[in-house]
Amino acid sequence: MVGLALTYQLLERCSDLAIVVVDKEDQIGCHSSGRNSGVLHAGVYYPPGTLKAKVCVDGARRLRAWCEAEALPVLSCGKVITPQLPELDEQLDLLLARGRANGADVHLIDEVDFQRLVPYGRTASGRALWSPDTCVVKPKLVLQRLEQRLRERGVTFALGTRVDKVLPAARALTLQGRSGSGHTLSYGYLFNATGLQADRVAQAFGLAERCTLLPFKGLYWQLDPRAPIRFTTNLYPVPDLNVPFLGVHVTPSPDGSISLGPTAIPAWGRENYRGFEGIEPLMAARFLGDLTSQWWRNAGGFRRYAREQALHGLKPLFLRAAQALVPGLRSEHLIPSEKVGIRAQLYDRQSGSLVQDFRLEHGEASTHVLNAISPAFTASFALADLILEQSAFAFI
Repeated sequence: MVGLALTYQLLERCSDLAIVVVDKEDQIGCHSSGRNSGVLHAGVYYPPGTLKAKVCVDGARRLRAWCEAEALPVLSCGKVITPQLPELDEQLDLLLARGRANGADVHLIDEVDFQRLVPYGRTASGRALWSPDTCVVKPKLVLQRLEQRLRERGVTFALGTRVDKVLPAARALTLQGRSGSGHTLSYGYLFNATGLQADRVAQAFGLAERCTLLPFKGLYWQLDPRAPIRFTTNLYPVPDLNVPFLGVHVTPSPDGSISLGPTAIPAWGRENYRGFEGIEPLMAARFLGDLTSQWWRNAGGFRRYAREQALHGLKPLFLRAAQALVPGLRSEHLIPSEKVGIRAQLYDRQSGSLVQDFRLEHGEASTHVLNAISPAFTASFALADLILEQSAFAFI
C-alpha cells in the first residue's frame, strides 16, 4: 500500500515519470497490505511529533475520501477504546490528549453512551474513548483499484518478479521472473517499500545494518452470524503503550462480518501464515535469540506481555482476552477465520528494543521505508508525501 501510494503521489507531482512497480508475487497485496484489518485509524495512540502522529489523521482522511470518490465500500462505524481494568482508566486521558494533539476528533464518553454504542461491551471504569471518524474499508479492493488507476496512468507492474541483485553504484537491479529469465532494470531513484522484506533490501544497499525484522503472526476468529451478539462499531482495549501492539479487538467489516483479533505471536518465517508453511529455520533461531534478549531486558514489562500473547494462539486463552471486552462472548460464538497476517515489526539490535515509529533510511539514490506497520495502510497517502519530502528525489 505504501509503494502504491508513493507511485500515486509521484505521478501527482510529475505525470510523465516512467515508474516500474516490482513485486515478487503474481498479484498485488498477497502479504501485509492485503491482509490488513482495513481499519482507518484515528491517530490517538502515537506520541505527538512522531512520524506516525504526523501522518495518521491526514492520511486517514485522504484515503477515506479517495475510497468514497472511487465508490469503494466504506463502513462509517467509529471506534470505542475501553479499559479492561479499572487501573487503566487514566490511560484514556493520555490517549485523549495525544489524539487531540494529533488533530483527531476524539471524546471521552460515560457508561450510558458506551452502552448505547457497544451494548455487548464492557468498560471497567465507567468511561471510554470515542472516535467517530474511524471507519473500515476492504484492503484488497483498495489495492486493486489503486493498481488499476496507476496502470491507466502508464505505470508498469513487474509482477512475479524477484530482485536477484542490487547494484547501487550503477543504479540498477537484476530481476528474475517466474520462468527463470532475468534482466537488468536501471533506475534514476529507487523506493523500497517491501514490507516484510524491507530490512533485507535496505541491507543489500548497505543500510539498516543494526536492524532486523521480527515477524509476529496475527490470527483472527470470526463472530458466528448466529451468535446473539452484534457490533456496529470497532471495540478496542486500552493498549499497553510500552509495546507496539493494540491487543485483541472487535472489527466489523463492510461485508457484514465481524472479526476478533489479532494475536501477536511469534512467526517462524516472514511468510509463515499456517503450520509449517514459509518457515525459515535460520531466521527462527535468530528470532528466538532476540526474544530471549528482550525477555532478560524486560523493558516496558515485556515478559508479562510475551507470556500473555504467546498463549493467545490457544482458543480458550484467546477467548479470555476477548471476554475482557465482551463478557457475554462464548467459545461457540467464535468460528475459525481464514484471516491471518504477519506484522513487519522492526527490531533494533543495538538498542535491544522494538522500533515503535516508522523508520526511513536514505541511500545515494534510494529511500527505504522500514517498520511500515500500523497505521501505515491508514496513513499511506500522507506518509507517501512525507517520504517524498524527506528523500533526495530530484523531480520533487
